[in-house]
Formats: sequence, structure tokens, C-alpha cells
Amino acid sequence: MELRQLRYLVAVVEEGGFTRAAARLHLAQPGLSAQIRQLEKELGQPLLDRSGRSVTPTEVGRAVLPYARAALAAADAVRQTVDEHTGLLRGRVTLGLVSGATGHAFDVAAFLAEFHGAQPALEIALTEDTSERMQAALLAGEIDIALLGPTWEEPPPGLTHRTVIDVPLCAAVASGDPLLVPAGRTTVPLAELRERPLICLPRGTGVRASLERGCARAGFRPRVAFEAASPQVLAQFAARGLGIAVMPLGEAGPGPGGGLCSLRIVEPGLRARIVLAWPATGPASPAARALLERLRDTLPASPR
Repeated sequence: MELRQLRYLVAVVEEGGFTRAAARLHLAQPGLSAQIRQLEKELGQPLLDRSGRSVTPTEVGRAVLPYARAALAAADAVRQTVDEHTGLLRGRVTLGLVSGATGHAFDVAAFLAEFHGAQPALEIALTEDTSERMQAALLAGEIDIALLGPTWEEPPPGLTHRTVIDVPLCAAVASGDPLLVPAGRTTVPLAELRERPLICLPRGTGVRASLERGCARAGFRPRVAFEAASPQVLAQFAARGLGIAVMPLGEAGPGPGGGLCSLRIVEPGLRARIVLAWPATGPASPAARALLERLRDTLPASPR
């Protein structure tokens, strides 16, 4: 009996068939089937029922599975113990990142390259999504850590976070817009945007949630005419006169031809935040804990 045969058996049962198990294990299906048959021959009993549409464990197979899983867990623990003593991490860690989350403040590619150089045996997956969906994925254990724009007013139970970026929201307008009168104006009350077409990030993002909460408190619903996932695209739309872009202060830039001005939104002031978030119980794996520690060292807390 070999450890790999037990791993194959568990994979076939969990996937409900040889085809999906072979894909998961990166094996050819005939080779996988042959290894399972060899295991059954050695034990003298069939472990899998192949007669149905999906492969299921036999009565003997069901009795064997807990021991197979325990053996695999023990082998993994041996490997992990050795790795901890040598400082080498193995496994997979998933980092969630909201699109355009950090702008120029954080070079994700450089950070991950440096971290991977220190831990070459570690598999790192990067996933991009809306903040709202990543919050749900963190709570469900589908991702380990995330950099996101919080949509909450109070953080949901089960999540811990640290703010890394906290800046005002601004109204980016094309030159010549009536909002720029009188000359030299640097702020705009939120109420003045009531009847204006707005350009903003999609629902499920922290910026959009901040805008909608502020407008609700001011007694109106925002007229969002265009949505885009990138602040740079919002700025381009605003520079072409398609509306007023609501975006983090400093992200707008001058726009095409230099014809874009930013007015900080006041009465009430709205904020755009990026937080580093992880499960309140802490990341599940040593690999995820190491990545979180490195991120916390790299991204200092941002004062408001």
C-alpha cells in the first residue's frame, strides 16, 4: 500500500468520478484507475462502486476512508513540521484584491515577486472581484486575505481589518463645468450633485457604498449615468463631459488635455478606504499567516 494510492482514493470519492479526480491530480485517467485497482487487489476488497453515474465508495470503502484521510493528514503534518524547522512554506494561499484598490500606493506585482522569492515552494493565487463579494468569500473561507474597499459602516462579525488607505472622495469635473464657479473653488457640497449625472465605480465597491450612504443622508438618490471598474476610466469619461466622476482624491489626474479638476466633496465629507482584511480567527494555514504578516509589515496603518 502506498500513500499516493490513498490520496487517489480520497480524490475519486470527493470528485465522484475518475475523470474529475484525474484532472484534479494532474494524472491520466487510465493510470489513476490502475492504481486504485492495485490498491483494491492488495486489500482484497472493492473500495469503489463503479456501477452508477457517479463513483461511490462501497461499504468497505466508507470504512477505509477515515483512516486514509488520517494517514494523509499525518503525512502532511510530518512535511509541515520539517518545513517549519527549515523555514520553508508549502501549500496555497489566496489573496483577494479589489480592482484598482491601491492605485500607485502599493505595487502588488513587486510585493508578490519578493514574497515568492522568499518562499518558492508556496503557490500564491491572486483573485480580483468587488469588495462585497470578497467580504463574503473571506467569511466563507474561499480566500485567505483581501485588500478591499469596505462597503460596511461597521465591520461584519468574523472579520478583522486594518485600514491602509483613507482619503476623501472628490468630484472630478471637466474644465468649464458650472461647479468650478467661482474660480479657485476646491470643495463642493454633496447636495450640488443631486441633479447631475454621475460616473462611479459599480455597486459592491467601497466608493459606491460611501456615495450612496452619503446621498441617502442628504435626502436623494445619486444619478449614476456611467459605471466603470477603474478610476482611470472614470476620469477619462468625466474629462469628455459625460458626467461628474466620484472617485478618491488624487486618482483623477489632469485628464486628456489637462482639462479635469477635482473638488473635494463636503457636507458631508465622503471617504474612500482600502483595508487589509482577514478572518477574525486568523488565516487557516501557516502559508496564509506568513503572507498576512508580510503584508502587515509592508502596508502600515493609515491615519485618517
